[in-house]
Amino acid sequence: MGRLRLRTPSLDEALAIMKSEPKKENPVETDDRFPSGPWKGFFLQPILPGRHWMELILTFRSGVLSGEGRDWVGQFIIRGKYEVLSGKCWFAKRYLGKHDVSYQGYNEGKGIWGLWELPSEGKSWRGGFHIWPVAMGDPTGSKLKTAEDVPVPEPEYVGEPVGVGVPEEVGAGVV
Repeated sequence: MGRLRLRTPSLDEALAIMKSEPKKENPVETDDRFPSGPWKGFFLQPILPGRHWMELILTFRSGVLSGEGRDWVGQFIIRGKYEVLSGKCWFAKRYLGKHDVSYQGYNEGKGIWGLWELPSEGKSWRGGFHIWPVAMGDPTGSKLKTAEDVPVPEPEYVGEPVGVGVPEEVGAGVV
């Protein structure tokens, strides 16, 4: 009868085993200010006026913020941190194949708002931003409202308009 020999797996085999085992991740954040899922928002850039819209998918888990998204610059990934107690958030937006932008802000129940910064050779670009969960709706009040057909009342007659009437002879009635 043969003996059963156990051998120690190689490093590559051990890594493969570890990768195949399901990871035990912490549950997603339960604080209503930090829901995981679709978010949207905008950033402001002084040299290009207006709101520059972005779409994001974010995950909040045990103080770690991660996700991905896109805007007119391109696709990006998000990595950062957040604090439930203070509402403070710090994250980096890394455009794929391009540059990184640092963000820091606060969440006071109407999404995350704050400042972004892009250091560049001797100069630093900065601007504001605001992002929020899609399910919340736009907290900035910038939604377009539908037009309603409201009847316009006829103007009330208040007398003869100035400069209209019977022409007077020049000098008439002057003593």
